[in-house]
Amino acid sequence: MAKERILVVDDEEDILELVTYNLTREGYHIKGATTGEAALKKIQSESFDLIVLDLMLPGIDGLKVAKSLKSNPRTRNIPIIMLTAKGEEADIVTGLELGADDYITKPFSPRVLIARVRAVIRRVSEEPQDETSVLRIHELEIDPGRRSVLTGGKPIELTFTEFQVLWILARRPGWVFTRGQIVDAVRGSDYPVTDRSVDVQIVGLRKKLGSFGKYIETVRGVGYRFSENP
Repeated sequence: MAKERILVVDDEEDILELVTYNLTREGYHIKGATTGEAALKKIQSESFDLIVLDLMLPGIDGLKVAKSLKSNPRTRNIPIIMLTAKGEEADIVTGLELGADDYITKPFSPRVLIARVRAVIRRVSEEPQDETSVLRIHELEIDPGRRSVLTGGKPIELTFTEFQVLWILARRPGWVFTRGQIVDAVRGSDYPVTDRSVDVQIVGLRKKLGSFGKYIETVRGVGYRFSENP
C-alpha cells in the first residue's frame, strides 16, 4: 500500500471529501485544507509528498500558493497537481510555468485523479535521468551525445531546434510542457524561438517522424507532451 502523505486543498467540501476518500482508499495519508492560508500553515508544520491544489480559493488563491511554495527552497521540490475548472487555460499555463507538475480539470473522474497522482509520484521518485544516455522508446531511439534520431532503425535528419524540442519532450514522457517552457529550454541560433514558432517546429517534427509523430500530443490551450502509448 502507498504511504505517501498528500495535502488536498479545495474550498468545496464535496470535492475535498471526494478526493480524500478516493486517495485514502489507495493507501495515501491525506490531510485537507479549505483555504490557501490554511494550506501554507500545514505545509510549514508538516511534510508532504504531493499537493493537490485547487486554483480558485478564497483569500490566497492556488496560483499564489504555488508561487510561494516554489520560491521557498524547503518546499520547491514538493510536486503539485492543480485542480482547475474548464476554461481556465491561462491559469493552467501560469501554474505550469510556476512549476506545477500536472493538472486535472473539473469535473473529473476518481480514476483519472488516482492515475495522475500515481504518475506524478512515480516521476519524482525516479532517479534523475542521465542527460547523455541514449533514450529508447519502442522503435524510436534518441542519442543526445551524437544528436541523432533513429525511427525503426532508420536515421532522421532534424535541425538543432527540432532535436532540442524532441529531446525535451521525450525525456519526460507524460509531462505537459507549455510553449514558454519549451522556449526557455531550447538553445540554438539557427531558429528564432518564440511561443508560436514552437508550433511550427512541432509540425515539422511530426512530419519528419512519420508514424512516430503521434507520440507528440497537443494539450489544447496549454502546450505539448510526449506519450509512450499514443
